[in-house]
Amino acid sequence: MSTATSAATSNATSAASSNATAAASSNATAASASSDAQTSTARHRVWKLGADIDTDLLAPGYVMKHGIDVIATHCLESVRPEFASTVQRGDVLVAGPNFGIGSSREQAAGALVTLGVAAVIAPSYGGLFFRNAFNLGLMLLTCPDVDVLEEGEAIALHVPATEGQVIPEILAADGRTLRCAPIPSFLVDMAQAGGLLNQLARRYGKELTHG
Repeated sequence: MSTATSAATSNATSAASSNATAAASSNATAASASSDAQTSTARHRVWKLGADIDTDLLAPGYVMKHGIDVIATHCLESVRPEFASTVQRGDVLVAGPNFGIGSSREQAAGALVTLGVAAVIAPSYGGLFFRNAFNLGLMLLTCPDVDVLEEGEAIALHVPATEGQVIPEILAADGRTLRCAPIPSFLVDMAQAGGLLNQLARRYGKELTHG
């Protein structure tokens, strides 16, 4: 089993399992609400952050000895102290470039999944965070024009169900449509399934999280 799969297994069998399932459902709602239509009707509240949100801000080092449920309660506390206690399932994070830079700790993405964040929207991401996020069922949308989105506004996400390259769109509250960078369809499938293990279970019909 690969490192990524082992880590995902640990997450799925730890405190994040139930929350991850709920968050995955939220993610699926966010990402696929419009899979059969041109425009999503699901709305998602924006939390706006700056650039260079690193993994230590998402999962502080001093709480890493705890399970993901505890780690999640400290997510972003040094930049948005109210975040973990007031974020609602289905909310989205909008940030500047380099979201998720820093260490390879998977808990950085796991904390957002546990809190029910539906998606992160940023111009660019740390490479390891990018892969960890999809492995755990967190949708990342790469959008160069994300600065036009405002704190607290309600946006819709349009992630069409297509093969090959998926080109998501963001529908802003003022009616503008922001086009995102293409995402390989297998990553979209992974996020909508709730992560790598759920995707494998769906594909092969096995409960791999306990295998």
